[in-house]
Amino acid sequence: MTAPRLLDTPEALQGAVGQEVAVSRWFDIDQRRIAAFADVTDDHQWIHLDAERARTESPYGGTVAHGFLTLSLLPAMLASCVSLGEARLTVNYGVNKVRFPAAVPSGSRLRGRFGIAAVEPLADCVQVVWHVTMESEDNEGRGKPVCVAEFVMRRY
Repeated sequence: MTAPRLLDTPEALQGAVGQEVAVSRWFDIDQRRIAAFADVTDDHQWIHLDAERARTESPYGGTVAHGFLTLSLLPAMLASCVSLGEARLTVNYGVNKVRFPAAVPSGSRLRGRFGIAAVEPLADCVQVVWHVTMESEDNEGRGKPVCVAEFVMRRY
């Protein structure tokens, strides 16, 4: 695994605007993780948990991950490939323009491609807008991504 890219100053972040800066490690999306997410969020829809029904009734031929499970991996994916250095506090401020163009079947592996869309110095922090494209191992480089979003972070 390659070392995380160091972007530890507002200037380093600003200098990377408009560029893809890093690609995360692969994250396993197995049925255990999908079921745990269902339990934590109280989202027990059959498409995520009932393998037999999903195999016969869904358009995916099996269970799939929750879109919000996929989205929730953004901070961990980013941390696996970018080192932001020390800050007093870093918060996930929000997400813009989220789309899930393709399903994530149970048993998939996902990774995120991160670019910096914008860096905005505010009175008490720096706001960074990341452009993220998540891909699954089986559609890497072809087909639709599984999640596309703008991930907004504030560093104090």
